[in-house]
Amino acid sequence: MVFDYKKEYKEFYMPKSKPSIVVIPKMNYIAVRGKGNPNEDDSEYKKSIGLLYAIAFTIKMSYKGTHKIDGYFSYVVPPLEGFWWQDNGKLEIDYNSKDEFNFISVIRLPDFVTKEDFDWAVKEVSNKKGADFSKVEFLTYDEGLCVQCMHIGSYDDEPETINKMHDYIKENGYELDTSGKRRHHEIYLSDPRRCTVEKLKTVIRHPIKKMK
Repeated sequence: MVFDYKKEYKEFYMPKSKPSIVVIPKMNYIAVRGKGNPNEDDSEYKKSIGLLYAIAFTIKMSYKGTHKIDGYFSYVVPPLEGFWWQDNGKLEIDYNSKDEFNFISVIRLPDFVTKEDFDWAVKEVSNKKGADFSKVEFLTYDEGLCVQCMHIGSYDDEPETINKMHDYIKENGYELDTSGKRRHHEIYLSDPRRCTVEKLKTVIRHPIKKMK
């Protein structure tokens, strides 16, 4: 049986379309940072996706080559995710100012993948493709206490879902925690190339803390 993170960890990847509170454990990711409007044809964001998947599938298929990873098991590559912010000191995103976006695009790594395995994959794919993968990094992120919700529909319509999330945490004695590097987080469960906008599924997650 191929291990599928979305099915095995439904509490992280398949929340309901109503807000809920969850504690996210520390995880390791393949990550690429960038800026700008993600919808532009030659955007840093679209380039980042190609870099991420090249590394992700090199690691996934490593068992067929000479590099053997201790504890390896067959798995489905986890979904694409993204941390987003703008340089205004706020967690909320202004969807009308996409040129001002900052992002960290990520794909979760299985726990058995070490930094050494990651470095091997970067070197391997760089040599095979003759391309520059220097922007790709091994990122460890401890997300902690969050509110999350499944958003169905256009990315531009996310504020409606986000408002529900923020109302929910206030009603339950929590507030947003924008300190440090805690960001607006999205997990993309649909491929926009193969799905109508109305059916896009995106997990939205925001960091929170108990009200004082």
